[in-house]
Amino acid sequence: MNKLLGFYELKESKLPTIPWKAYDENSDLKTGCLWTVRTAVHRGDDLNLPRAVGVDAVEANRFALEVSKKLGDNGMVVYYPFFLAEKSGTLNVFRDKIVIEAVKEDLWNLVTYSEKDVTIIMHDADIEYMGDSNFISKVELDEIVSYVGEIKRMFRDDLIEGKSILLEWSYAYMCDEQKNRVGERYLVFYEARTV
Repeated sequence: MNKLLGFYELKESKLPTIPWKAYDENSDLKTGCLWTVRTAVHRGDDLNLPRAVGVDAVEANRFALEVSKKLGDNGMVVYYPFFLAEKSGTLNVFRDKIVIEAVKEDLWNLVTYSEKDVTIIMHDADIEYMGDSNFISKVELDEIVSYVGEIKRMFRDDLIEGKSILLEWSYAYMCDEQKNRVGERYLVFYEARTV
């Protein structure tokens, strides 16, 4: 499963996910907030695709139109309101274990800069921590893990085939155009793929 299918799987799931929309020439990303614009392809390499993160409406509309024209029929451009991440990570669900990696603030700190505050491996009732065992609270851990049943239901066939399901998540806040926090903190999943 690639990034594009992952967007659709998350949208149809019961997981808290980003409210993405497909971009087309009639889309109008409004002012008043910042935007994230991402690309996904139908086939081929879907890592390190063009994206604009935390940009104003003018830049988001310009970027989305430009990459949409370049992609043509080979993919899709999606957009959603930008959020400020307090902590982020990956949730890798296997048939018989769960691996959670987490980092302060944005997920780029983990996937791009290889920073990591904690890795948690859960196998049945056993929990192993590598790193700061206090970085993710019990309440946060319980909330993240509460979605594993739904993930296993959604990706049952992939798990039977021996694949794992890798999801990206953040504890985040909405923000205004000056990147000031708005509202309450929430958990959000924004990418899913099979590994």
